[in-house]
Amino acid sequence: MTPDGKARCRRTGKHLDESHLRTALELAAVGVPPLPLRAGKVPFGNCRACKGNACGGRPNMKTAGPCECASVCHAWAAATTDPRVLTSPAWASTWREAEAVAYHPGGAGLTVVDLDDAAAIAWAREALPATRTVPTTRGEHWIYRGAMQSANAVRPGVDIKSLMSYARWLGPGTGTMTELPGVVRALVVKEPPTARPAPLAVTVPALAGGGECRHRTPAYLDRGIAMAEQRITEARSAVHTTVYRTFLAVLSAHGGCGCLTDAHIARLFAAAQAKGESPRHCTDAWANARTRLGL
Repeated sequence: MTPDGKARCRRTGKHLDESHLRTALELAAVGVPPLPLRAGKVPFGNCRACKGNACGGRPNMKTAGPCECASVCHAWAAATTDPRVLTSPAWASTWREAEAVAYHPGGAGLTVVDLDDAAAIAWAREALPATRTVPTTRGEHWIYRGAMQSANAVRPGVDIKSLMSYARWLGPGTGTMTELPGVVRALVVKEPPTARPAPLAVTVPALAGGGECRHRTPAYLDRGIAMAEQRITEARSAVHTTVYRTFLAVLSAHGGCGCLTDAHIARLFAAAQAKGESPRHCTDAWANARTRLGL
């Protein structure tokens, strides 16, 4: 950075005073990781070494930052707050070609509710708490504090942009930013798949003395399902493995007496989908757990 406040390319020493780079440095200074967008307002393609993800990409593509090749690679994962990277020779020509600046909301601990049209805006004003808003070409961005899973088309004209996603930078907006509400998080929780496993039709074994199966006691079963939901919800890594093992534990405890119902299964599937599992993954994990236990 020179005394006049302009960035220089570290290789050539030339000024890089394009407005997009200035905007990116301003965002980085306040902890918002930016990235350049090319024509069509989409990220630049991977470099030759990373084309087709030949380099293996970033682990699970769940963390932002430049690829080790130091180029503007892997879309949203290129976003960074490091000014040395933003003004590096590898990024210099990209900024000159950029048509816009984007940022990684999840990397800044934010969630953008992208409202695409007037109907979506009208819905948001009725259903969502007020927060900071930014006008877009056709609608508005509503920005909340807190990160979550991203998802497109959660309802007509509404996308959620946060973790593992990017949003175009259109200015700071107006209004006071508020905490991410549960109603927004709930938008990405899909309904359990219509073709979910049928209720377990297992004959209840008779207990000694003719007693009743303890799993049919509502408190016992509900406590087990609640603990399973909590285990899935609190998973911070290896979510797919956690879901499978939790399904396996539930079936080990309750699968042999036929007390599980569609409602119980739906609760487990909903918890898994809230952590990013697809309906198909849920169905496969449940089927694999049943097979493992011979049910």
